[in-house]
Amino acid sequence: MFDLGGVVFGIDFESACSHWATHAGVPAQTIKSRFRVDEWYERHERGEIGAAEYFDALRDTLGITISDQQLAAGWNAIFEDEPAEVFELFESLSSRIPIYAFSNSNVTHQDFWERKYAKTLGLFREVFVSCDLGLRKPEAAAFRHVAACIGTEPGKLLFFDDRAENVDGARDIGMSAVQVRGVAEVRVNVTEFLE
Repeated sequence: MFDLGGVVFGIDFESACSHWATHAGVPAQTIKSRFRVDEWYERHERGEIGAAEYFDALRDTLGITISDQQLAAGWNAIFEDEPAEVFELFESLSSRIPIYAFSNSNVTHQDFWERKYAKTLGLFREVFVSCDLGLRKPEAAAFRHVAACIGTEPGKLLFFDDRAENVDGARDIGMSAVQVRGVAEVRVNVTEFLE
């Protein structure tokens, strides 16, 4: 099972900061220093609030007055182009073992990455998204729910994520979990696992 952003596809949060800063007329470093993963962010990723409500909170946090459309455009600017090797790796894996994805995400991002990476995402048996589940990593309930949906015990899953807290959360409920930063590390670790 794989996280998406930072594992299956690259993300660059600096792009969002630059976009918002340009429209707000403030330095990108100012935006970056004010942004935080707060209660609003987490509620948005659980699907408890929509984009409009989150963007209102985000404007307050960042101290800027740009439009919802400008916020959304910057929000989606974080997703990098996908190298061909990514599809090749997951195509090879999907022909040998069942693969799944589990991502903390929100509806705005999900609508965007489902289109941008559709070919690769089509290789996964299922893609679990926090805003659909009402649960997010690293919550134990989130990992247990996903394992139950797959129909297996947590201890039978191998999970890859780029964030240490998510790897720790998976391990806490008995999953095998590996922290990776990108597809090259995934390839090495999956090869070792399969051998």
